[in-house]
Amino acid sequence: MANEMYSRRSRWKLILFIIANIIIGATLFYTNNLASRLAEEELRKVNQIADVYRYLATTDNIEDFGFFLDLIQANKTVPVISTDEDGNILAYQNIDSARIATHPDYLQQQLEEMKNFAQPIRFDITESSHQYIYYQHSKLYAQLRLYPIVQLVIFAAFLFTAYIFFNTSRRSEQNRVWVGMAKETAHQLGTPISSMVAWIEYLKEHTSPDDSRQNVVEEMDKDVKRLELIADRFSKVGSAPDLMERDLNSELRATLEYISRRASKKVQFHMQEDVSPLIARVNPTLFNWVVENLLKNALDAMEGAGEISIHTNLTDKDIIVDITDTGKGIPKNKQRTVFEPGYSTKKRGWGLGLTLAKRIIESYHNGRIFVKQSNAKGTTFRITLPIG
Repeated sequence: MANEMYSRRSRWKLILFIIANIIIGATLFYTNNLASRLAEEELRKVNQIADVYRYLATTDNIEDFGFFLDLIQANKTVPVISTDEDGNILAYQNIDSARIATHPDYLQQQLEEMKNFAQPIRFDITESSHQYIYYQHSKLYAQLRLYPIVQLVIFAAFLFTAYIFFNTSRRSEQNRVWVGMAKETAHQLGTPISSMVAWIEYLKEHTSPDDSRQNVVEEMDKDVKRLELIADRFSKVGSAPDLMERDLNSELRATLEYISRRASKKVQFHMQEDVSPLIARVNPTLFNWVVENLLKNALDAMEGAGEISIHTNLTDKDIIVDITDTGKGIPKNKQRTVFEPGYSTKKRGWGLGLTLAKRIIESYHNGRIFVKQSNAKGTTFRITLPIG
């Protein structure tokens, strides 16, 4: 069920990503098409202006001069500069007159930009003289070219804001659900556990030390104490835990010993302590829960045979705990998602163990937990805790 939920969510992410890319692609295609059509229209206008200039320069008797002037002035957007064969500016259009008045070199600068922009349109006045029409795209064309970028930035900002909002809301809702579920579980376990404690005390009183059933009573007592520990763990979810100074090596050895007694004989356990004692501020109940969870996942990954080792060390800033197994490893594309709710490689389960582990280490202990390395030969999870 957890795998189905995780896969369904991944498919929806992929579908939304594809839809977003289709929208972006369609926007870019349509805008580029409009820009190309506008560029063709502007070039047509410049050619028309060149034809008018040629006619005016080569015709002696012009009856309707105002008509040709209107054709030139019909261009309201495309910047144009006309020069003779020596490069002297004869006329210009749609260039900032105020800038020209205050900056004498401005018009010449515009001409240089136009020369770099496109080949000029040349027309002959006489056999020995000619003129050039230089131009560049209008401001409208430049704005149209920038429009997709602006649109994409706005779209990305909207998506990012929506993602942050919904992600925060989702996490808040998940936290409420997890906290409520955990506390309700602790509450529901409380009554039967109390009853079982009373029954075990009754059995202890009515079982003689040499009775063969005494060992069964002792094991039942251990299991009930374990249930009490689990209920205590659940009750602490959602509440700020009390941190206390503990020797981390001792806590890890105790958890390792507990798991090893319940594991297959084909699994070997090792503990390497570079610094001893290794004092850290932790909540023992919650921290041991994290380690226990990692060790159980390691056993599942090895399928009953292999090695599990814990290595502790100390740096200038952090306390480091590495938990390594010789299991089948985690695919590279899944190493960042193993801590997300719903991710699980097991057929049964909700995939919340590593999610809770991450919450306990990072939210309650101000540390970090991540996959240090993983391949076909095994996986190493690293926990870092701040010194002091």
